[in-house]
Amino acid sequence: MMIIKAAWIRNWTETEGMFEVRLLKRQFRRLFFGGSMEKITVPVIRGRKGGEPITMLTAYDFPFAQLVDAAGVEVILVGDSVGNVVLGYPNTLPVTVDEMIHHTRAVVRGAKRALVVTDMPFMSYQESIEQARKNAGRMIKESGAEAVKVEGGTRMRDVIRAIVDIDIPVMAHIGLTPQSVNAMGGYKVQGKGAAEELLMEDAKAIEESGAFSVVLEGVPRDAAKKITEMLSIPTIGIGAGPDCDGQVLVLHDLLGLLGQFRPKFVKSYVNLAEQIEKGVKEYIGEVKSGAFPDDSHSFH
Repeated sequence: MMIIKAAWIRNWTETEGMFEVRLLKRQFRRLFFGGSMEKITVPVIRGRKGGEPITMLTAYDFPFAQLVDAAGVEVILVGDSVGNVVLGYPNTLPVTVDEMIHHTRAVVRGAKRALVVTDMPFMSYQESIEQARKNAGRMIKESGAEAVKVEGGTRMRDVIRAIVDIDIPVMAHIGLTPQSVNAMGGYKVQGKGAAEELLMEDAKAIEESGAFSVVLEGVPRDAAKKITEMLSIPTIGIGAGPDCDGQVLVLHDLLGLLGQFRPKFVKSYVNLAEQIEKGVKEYIGEVKSGAFPDDSHSFH
């Protein structure tokens, strides 16, 4: 790092200063986090079909977006799961377009490399083609996201095509679609037995409609494998086994922030809930005892 810094100082000029600062920041990020710093775009993701697995995580705010982006995740999904994960709703259904724009703006400010995809919330695209186009355009324009995600297969074929036709990239989502929780009677695995053929039809329909990728959620591993082999666009799995072109998790599940309940497909890599509780309890204890703040935390 010292060599880079010295070279940067020697090369400093008034006109090249800002360029040098940006170059130095990029070099530091490579040293600390590794990997390519090239911007991830829709064509990059589409081109990863059958290649290096795609990594996608959710994020809903600026600090987590910065951390996830710097760690090297390629796609950040601002999911409508913000409803039950962050806003305290019982499910994703109450989430509004305004709420999605608000949270996506924060994520876009924090993500420099990753592709940012925003969820179109329930009833923002189901009413009509005109409504779908208007809301997709508004969400891209006002939030800064680079693509939208739409739930549904064959029934959403025309919606996906209409949005793609106005040059807004669409990530599709089939299988267990949380916005259909009431119709499905809960969060249940989809595509078992005879229902596998319907799932395959959904996959074909969204590809033909122009989606650049598709999330497969809560489907049997064998079905996900067949769909992945059948489609020319990348599949990103969540509860769909290891044979997809990529994987996605809800960040708060990965970090152990959502309590003891964990769906079968979730893996928590750290228990932040436990660490946060411990830190808060220590703070409370030190304030009560007078140990914090002490003189080292005071101004003179």
